[in-house]
Amino acid sequence: MVPNLVVSDLREAVTEHQAALDLTVLMDHGWIVTLGDDDGHQLSLMTRDATGPVNPSVSIFVDDVDEAPRQVQGRGLEVVYPRTDEPWGVTRFFYRDSSGNVVNVGMHTLVE
Repeated sequence: MVPNLVVSDLREAVTEHQAALDLTVLMDHGWIVTLGDDDGHQLSLMTRDATGPVNPSVSIFVDDVDEAPRQVQGRGLEVVYPRTDEPWGVTRFFYRDSSGNVVNVGMHTLVE
């Protein structure tokens, strides 16, 4: 699970959080940067999601991204971004919880 902070200036936020928490860049897609440490702690900073209609508050990676939407819909929760194979090697979808938080659920997939 990785929290996603929405920031106005991505480069400034990366520099700030790297210095404050002694984190290194693990992933940089230009619109989202994930920082982390050797113990597996991670923090993502983003401006605007590249393909989703809204910015998610948190990203949760699961073992079965095909089953997860069925579970979410079975609980009566709104899917706000359908299951999508993204060009950066992640298959994901977003849902909105009962408090209005948007959750990005995904798994890493092979890019051919």
